[in-house]
This record gives sequence, structure tokens and C-alpha cells, in this order.
Amino acid sequence: MIKCNVTVCGTISRTAQMRTGKEGKPFMSLGINVVIPAKSGINKTVEISVAKDGGSQEELANYPVGNRVEVVGTLTFHKKGEAFYLNLSATGINTFSAGSEDSIKGDIEFRGTLGNKIEEKKDKKGNPFCVFSAFSSETNGENYDYTWIRFLQFGESRKDWMQPKAGINAKGELQMSAYNDRLDIACRVSEVSKWDKTANNPNT
Repeated sequence: MIKCNVTVCGTISRTAQMRTGKEGKPFMSLGINVVIPAKSGINKTVEISVAKDGGSQEELANYPVGNRVEVVGTLTFHKKGEAFYLNLSATGINTFSAGSEDSIKGDIEFRGTLGNKIEEKKDKKGNPFCVFSAFSSETNGENYDYTWIRFLQFGESRKDWMQPKAGINAKGELQMSAYNDRLDIACRVSEVSKWDKTANNPNT
């Protein structure tokens, strides 16, 4: 499980449309492009699919392609094979307070499985911090696709339960960047705890 409460600033890239959900409820759908800064090399542009409950045909004229927009809501990531999708369930769309710079800012909630590499380090002042990665999975037919998140936990040493393949719950600040044309998703940890996977799918 990966869920992010975010404010996104970007440019409308796909014409706004009215659609109907599975329960017959109307919602507005549009796409926005956001430039993600690269750690090195070329920045990466990602398209986020935005859906907002309600709306009307008359409102669509407020969201022409090319306009800057600020969107508040819940961002989720979905991976199918090599394709990676970003979906944003919006609670608010504002064309007036959109900033001039693209950004994705907010918090991330994660539940998944620790990877094999869990590093304990110290900063220049001798304070401990921990660096590790973990994945969340979703089914793709008979297979699983995995989304990896990189975590940085400052002021803390590695907990005894933090072993490869252990379940983990984590919360913190969402940090996104690009590296070699790939999206790098990271979390500056504020809370971390063990997740008991015994009653759940061990691949999640």
C-alpha cells in the first residue's frame, strides 16, 4: 500500500471531461504534466491522471490544455509491467493559486516489505541515520509488480526487527526525483513500525 496526501502544481496536458463511475456518480477527469527534477542529467516529465468527484460540463471550460493548475488530493502509484501510472483523486483543483514551478509536495504512507540492504550511517556530527528500501506489490494477472520506495530515517539507529523481508509501516515526507529517466520515490521517515504480515499476503 502506497498513499500520498499531496499538493501538485503542473500544467494541464489532457482535455477535461465528464465521466461516470461504476456506481453511476459523475466525476471530472483530466491529465496534468509535472516536471520532476533530475539528480543528474535530464529532468523527467510525468503525466498524472486526475479524477474529482462531481463537476459539470460548464466547469470544463475552466481547465483548458496548457493552463497552470494546483491540485490537492490523494496520489497513488500503479505499476503494470514496465508501465508506471500516477493517479490523483482530487479534493480541490485551483487555477488561480498555481505556482510557476512544477512540484509534488506532501506526505507518504507506506506498508510493504523491506529489501535486502539496510544501512546504518552517521552524519558529519556523528548522529545516526538509517537508509533502506522497501517494496509494495500488486497483482498483474498471475504475477506481481513491485513499486520500490527509498527511505531515509534521521536521528535513529536500525531497529532489531528491521531485517530483510520483514513487514514495515512507514510515514513521512514524500520526495520525488528522476535518475536515468526513471522516477525515484523516496520518504524522509517520521514514523516507522513493524507490520505483521502473517495475516496478510506475504507479497504485499
